[in-house]
Amino acid sequence: MQHSKLGLDFDKVAKAKKVSKKIASEVQRFVDNYTTVAVERTLCRLLGIDGVDENGVPLPNILIDELKDQNVLSEGILFYLGNAIAETGLSPQQIAEDVTSGRLNIVKLPIHETSEIEQALQCYVDASITHIDNRKAKRNHYLDTIGEGNKPYLYVIVATGNIYEDVVQAQAAARQGADVIAVIRTTGQSLLDYVPYGATTEGFGGTYATQENFRIMRQALDEIGEEVGRYIRLCNYCSGLCMPEIAAMGALEGLDVMLNDALYGILFRDINMKRTLVDQFMSRVINGYAGVIINTGEDNYLTTADAVEQAHTVLASDFINEQLALMAGLPEEQMGLGHAFEMDPDLENGFILELAQAQMTREIFPKAPLKYMPPTKFMTGNIFRGHVQDALFNMIGIWTSQGIQLLGMPTEAIHTPFMSDRYLSIENARYIFKNMKDIGDEMEFKKDGIIQKRAQLVLDKAIDLLEKIEAEGLFTALEKGIFADIKRPKNGGKGLSGVIEKGNNYYNPFVERMLTK
Repeated sequence: MQHSKLGLDFDKVAKAKKVSKKIASEVQRFVDNYTTVAVERTLCRLLGIDGVDENGVPLPNILIDELKDQNVLSEGILFYLGNAIAETGLSPQQIAEDVTSGRLNIVKLPIHETSEIEQALQCYVDASITHIDNRKAKRNHYLDTIGEGNKPYLYVIVATGNIYEDVVQAQAAARQGADVIAVIRTTGQSLLDYVPYGATTEGFGGTYATQENFRIMRQALDEIGEEVGRYIRLCNYCSGLCMPEIAAMGALEGLDVMLNDALYGILFRDINMKRTLVDQFMSRVINGYAGVIINTGEDNYLTTADAVEQAHTVLASDFINEQLALMAGLPEEQMGLGHAFEMDPDLENGFILELAQAQMTREIFPKAPLKYMPPTKFMTGNIFRGHVQDALFNMIGIWTSQGIQLLGMPTEAIHTPFMSDRYLSIENARYIFKNMKDIGDEMEFKKDGIIQKRAQLVLDKAIDLLEKIEAEGLFTALEKGIFADIKRPKNGGKGLSGVIEKGNNYYNPFVERMLTK
C-alpha cells in the first residue's frame, strides 16, 4: 500500500480513477467513430506532404479541402492517397502537388482493391515511423551520454516573435541553468485552421509554431546542450485547431514536451468540444509514441475561478486527462498533469493550503512528471513582492517533488521577460532547490492538521464532481460550465464543420502502429 503523508485514502483515489475511466470511455466511443480535417491533414504530413502553393496555402489543407468539397472526406485521405499511389505510381508529395496545380483529381481515379491501397501506402508509413524512431534514438543518446538537469526541471519561456531572436534567448537561458525551453506560440495561432510555413520573424506575444521553426530551435538546443554538458528539452504547443498536426511536426523534429490538453481549447478558446476531443486522441497517440511529455492546462481554471473554492475541479480534470491519455497509449511517465500556485497571497495560511494541494497531486499521480505553474493571477507589477511569491512557489515545488517547474518572473504582468529577468528567476529556483533539496523526505505533516484535512477535502469534492460528470456525460457537463465556470455548447464553437463521421473505407494505420509500440 502506498504511504500517504496526507493520510489520503487510496481506495478513494482508485474510485476516482475508475469513475474517470468511465467518463473517458464514453468520450472514446464517440472519438472512435469520427475524424477531423486536422487529423486528416496530420496523416498527410506523416506521409511527407509539405509546402505551400503560390498563395501560401499548405498542401495538406488543399488536399483535405478537395475531399471535403467533394463530400468524400468520410472515407479518409489515406484511402484516396493510397489509391492514387497504386494508380499513378507517384509519391504522396507529387500527388499533392498535382492536385494543387489542377492536374489530378484523386476522387475520380479508378478504385483499386483494399489490399493494393494498403500496400501502396506501406513504405511511406514505414518511413515516417522510422523517422520518429530515429528522433527518439537521438534524444536517448544525448540522455545516455551528456545527461540532463535534475527534477524539477527548470522550465522557462521565450516569446520574442522572431525565431532567430528566440534562439539567442533560449541558448542564454540554457547557459543560465534552464532545463526546458518553451517557445510560446504567437497570440491567436490556436484558432488558425492551418499551420503556417517556414521560418518566421514576426509574431505577437510569441513565435509561430511551424515545422521549420521547430527544426531551427531543436538544432540550436542540441548545440548548446553539447556546450553546457546536459540535454535541453524543447517545448511547444499542440493545442488548438491544428492539435494533431503540430504533434506530428513535433515528433518529426524531435520536440520533447508539448502543451496538449483535452479540455483547454474548449474552455479557453471556444473550440468545439467534439473537434477537440477527436483531435486530442490523435495528438496523444503521436506524442505517446514519440516519447513526448504532454503538459495539460488545468492550472488555467484558477485564472478564472477561485483557487480555494475550485481546487477540486483541477484535480477532477487531472483524473479525466489521465484516463484519456492512457486510452491514447500515453504512459503515465509522459503525463505532465497541470496544477498551479494561484491563491490570493493575502489569504491566511495560503502557503499551507498550496503545500497540501501540491503534495496531494504528487501522491495521487506518483509516476507523472507533474507540471507546476507559478503565481500569475495576483501578480501586481511589484517586482519585489512578485519575486517573493515565486520563491514560495519554488519552495513547494522542491518540497513536493514536482516534475516540471515553470518559473515565475518578477516582471510578470509588466512585459515579456528580458534575459536578465529570466536569470533572476533561474537563480531564485536553483538557490532554493539546492538549499531545500531533501526537505520533502525530512518533513511529515501533522495528523488531522490543516494540510491533511485540506488534501482530503479536495479529493472528496473531486470524487463528487466526477460522479456528477459520469451521470451527465462529459459533453453535457461542459455545456453546464462544470470547469472554470465556463459554459460551452456541444454544437457550437470553432471548428465544428471540420468533424466528420468515418465511412466504410476509412483507414488510418498510424494509430494501430503507434499504439502497439
